[in-house]
Amino acid sequence: MNISDHIKEIEHVGVGRNTGRDAVVVASWRRCLDTYQMDPTKARKAVIVSESRLREHRQRAEDLIHIARSALENLYRQVAEQNYVLLLSDRQGVTVDFLGDPSFNNNLRKAGLYLGSEWSEPRAGTCAVGACIATGEALTIHQTDHFDVTHTPLSCTAAPIYDTQGSLAAVLDISLLSSPILKASQNMARHLVSSTVRRIELANLMASSRHDLVLRFAAAPEFLDVDPEAALSVDGAGRITGMTHGAARILAASRGLDWHAPEELLGQRLEEFFEADFDELSSLTRSSLPQDRRIVSKNGSVLYGHAIEPQQRRLSGLKGRLKHQRAIDGIGGDNPSVLNLRRKIEKLAPARLPILLQGQTGTGKEHLARIIHETSGVRGRFVPVNCAAIPEQLIESELFGHLPGAFTGALPKGRKGLVEEAHEGTLFLDEIGDMPFAAQSRLLRVLAEGEVLPVGGSTPQKVSFRVISASHRPLGEMVRSGAFREDLYYRLNAAVLTLPALKDRDDFIWLLDRILERHAVAGRPLILSDAARLALLRHTWPGNIRELDNTIAYATALCDGGTIMLDDLPELLGTTATTATDGRDGRDGRDGDLHAILAACNGNISEAARKLGVDRTTLHRRLRRLGARKPH
Repeated sequence: MNISDHIKEIEHVGVGRNTGRDAVVVASWRRCLDTYQMDPTKARKAVIVSESRLREHRQRAEDLIHIARSALENLYRQVAEQNYVLLLSDRQGVTVDFLGDPSFNNNLRKAGLYLGSEWSEPRAGTCAVGACIATGEALTIHQTDHFDVTHTPLSCTAAPIYDTQGSLAAVLDISLLSSPILKASQNMARHLVSSTVRRIELANLMASSRHDLVLRFAAAPEFLDVDPEAALSVDGAGRITGMTHGAARILAASRGLDWHAPEELLGQRLEEFFEADFDELSSLTRSSLPQDRRIVSKNGSVLYGHAIEPQQRRLSGLKGRLKHQRAIDGIGGDNPSVLNLRRKIEKLAPARLPILLQGQTGTGKEHLARIIHETSGVRGRFVPVNCAAIPEQLIESELFGHLPGAFTGALPKGRKGLVEEAHEGTLFLDEIGDMPFAAQSRLLRVLAEGEVLPVGGSTPQKVSFRVISASHRPLGEMVRSGAFREDLYYRLNAAVLTLPALKDRDDFIWLLDRILERHAVAGRPLILSDAARLALLRHTWPGNIRELDNTIAYATALCDGGTIMLDDLPELLGTTATTATDGRDGRDGRDGDLHAILAACNGNISEAARKLGVDRTTLHRRLRRLGARKPH
């Protein structure tokens, strides 16, 4: 087909004529014409992004590149003699990894089959990577399927790579500069790419599910232990925490759901999808023959399953497990919101994703950052930096270090910066919203390039670290107002965790008990009197956990015999409690406080009595006198 015929066919599709093209190609051409307002008569050169942009895209995809590399090399060995080129593109369509014959580099670069090439539909028109991103399906865009005439010699086959949460993460593409006329000639390429993607997703799930049970599935028992078709991860409560794309399709089909909506699948219990419970499925290990590990889904489909116990249990010693568990246990009690936060941290901590912690001053952001650091297993130090406490004129030298004599007041021997101190560890940037604009630019460069240049220096130092930042300021609003760099904001907030104010936490009693334990003197437990405990429950805590901790420290210093009385509390709390219990409104106040304690103890009278420091009969009597009833 010549160029004019190709352009004419696209124009016919634009006015609704049927030209016999595959439906997926027609849909993409229509997007190019209607959505992207592309002109088929104007040829576009292949786009190769700048080195700095490529570095940013590769850094964001660092974990995936590492996991996928061996699978890509294996695939390339299978097809190398046929002149194929392999491209791994991120979700924006930028090629972040590439395998091809070096002798063809000039031709490949010119055609856009090269590292750093951008193959999104809005940029390149109809192409395999762009159409795969748009549809979420494996497909082939063969020669004149391409929208742009410069790409019509190419034949490209792509398959989507999904992350463990069901979102499209990347695309694997296998392309030829020239190929046979028939599109069916690429059917084998499509099969190979889809098989490689399946293995990459499985490796990614295994790498991110160290603390969860993994269930692998196959349609035939012969392939169950050697080449499973799908897998999912399950927490100790039997709820689904992650999945490959094949597993998402299996789960959705079993209940007639849409795999495009992973939120309907994640967090659900296994028995919602299979005719078996968690205990039955977790027993499907290699101790039994593959044909005996038969599973029936809710829609009657038969599969074979293989359960793999958590890698943490198999690979880590008892000491490591206890350290990890102690760190996670420091997050909060056992209420649903805290359990959800724990689940997120167990998933996020081992990854190198930047995490942004948002919350009011005193909500425990640094404490949570230390827990993430301890749970991550990184070798280096945890280096905290309070960006609001360092004078503006010194922040760059503090962060990046300086050479001798770099400025007036510089140390005679120079100084290593805090960023370099965090090498192979975690850099915690507290109150990042207070960092000066100039320092934000320097920090962005460090994060983008993985190098730090000391003040007064000319030779950058390589650094590698995990960054966790925190702020009580709404950084999103600061970006919109121009007070914070947008590019730095998106570098820091790959994951955002919001810490609630103390008055909004439903594990207040658990937290109070932990603080009392920490302030106990010489191993002797601290006891709260009834009135003191009620005063603490009633207070609104504008200073959050920091205020609570200071209050207990103050009361510990004043109390006698290890029992904190109302008079031992700071004056403001004591006054509030006295007003609340003076007979005018004491009935309503105490009723509400008692119900709050009982609710926190799940209605357990014995536990509530222990926390109040009274016996069960006293608590029953008080409830009857106040007309309060035990909550269900």
